[in-house]
Amino acid sequence: MLKRACRLSLAAAALYGVQSHGASPVDAAEAKRLHERMLVLDTHLDAPANFVKPGWNVAARHSFDDDGSQVDLPRMIEGGLDGGFWAIYTGQGPRTSEGFAAARDTALLRALSIHEVVARNPQHFELALTSADAARIAAQGKRVVYLSIENGYPLGLDPTLLQTFYSLGVRLFGPVHFRNNDLADSATDPAKEWNGLSPLGKRLVVEANRLGIVLDASHASDDVLDQLIELSRTPVMLSHSGCKAVFDHPRNIDDDRLRKLAASGGVIQMNSLGAYLKRIPPIPQRDKAFAELSAKYGPAANLSADKAAELRQARRAIEKQYPLERATFEDFMNHLLHALRLVGPDHVGIGADWDGGGGVIGMDDVTALPKITARLLQEGYSAADIEKIWSGNALRVLKAAEDYAQRAGTE
Repeated sequence: MLKRACRLSLAAAALYGVQSHGASPVDAAEAKRLHERMLVLDTHLDAPANFVKPGWNVAARHSFDDDGSQVDLPRMIEGGLDGGFWAIYTGQGPRTSEGFAAARDTALLRALSIHEVVARNPQHFELALTSADAARIAAQGKRVVYLSIENGYPLGLDPTLLQTFYSLGVRLFGPVHFRNNDLADSATDPAKEWNGLSPLGKRLVVEANRLGIVLDASHASDDVLDQLIELSRTPVMLSHSGCKAVFDHPRNIDDDRLRKLAASGGVIQMNSLGAYLKRIPPIPQRDKAFAELSAKYGPAANLSADKAAELRQARRAIEKQYPLERATFEDFMNHLLHALRLVGPDHVGIGADWDGGGGVIGMDDVTALPKITARLLQEGYSAADIEKIWSGNALRVLKAAEDYAQRAGTE
């Protein structure tokens, strides 16, 4: 097991009240001030799913209790979140020409909705295209907007579409989601269709490297991760994953692979989705009730404001009738600290899956992010280590992709 190489100096430890593990907590106010001075990014923000909801305004303050959302401008400011990678997510559908066309259009519209939010709020948000953009944008008091793709299904059988999405700002690409597709096997699909990447998926690795797009193995099978590490000319990211040694779930990564990822220069970004952090006992009646609700209302993005409110009320009634056990902040920290102890602070970050199912008791939305900084200080990590965790590692991986693409373009 790798040891932490960097610890707080005695002076810094005194300033932030840091003691050895298990001692009194750090001073929360001092930790928050440190947190606010850092560049804080999250590599998996599903907030764009809310952008298309009628009447939903990212610049206004919302509430997790009221509408289930976790990211908006006022809460980003309160939680010291400077931005991150905003996901263009497309659910896996039929692998037909019609399905591919519909997925392509859905993804393009989602990308345009992100651009529209930036255009409507130029004083608050700015599109980031290079690794250097993040610090510049944050220094101006704006929120950083990188784009990512979660699920390569919208590309269909056409790898050249990746160029189109790159032109729209995409700098992080995950080939697969819950089910296998024409690019790769999924971690959560019981069938092994390709034993990793498909031939088309391998072509997309080359194309992503050529463009300077980071490859994301979250949701991909273990075989896919192995092959991405082997084939990619630049480091790979797990944008929102967990540790199998803490909880054995197909979405999580085992220690041997985590070491391989780190040895290749890659990074794991820790997610906060409860079902991947610990075993949550299932409640079949709850699942059945939610399935019936979904069949009745259809996609939430297509609902009017009144129907959306009606759906939220119905969901709350089900949640009250069948309360599901939730993971806690300590469950999240168990995964984060395991990864840090195993591969060190140069290969670990945060991708909490906000607005995509993430959030735990004690960390319901992005306002709670300073708690992570305070806890890492308490564990003995230095300010420099923590800023790597919050942004430095992800930006290093992006810079490596940019540098390779520039070199390849001049050869």
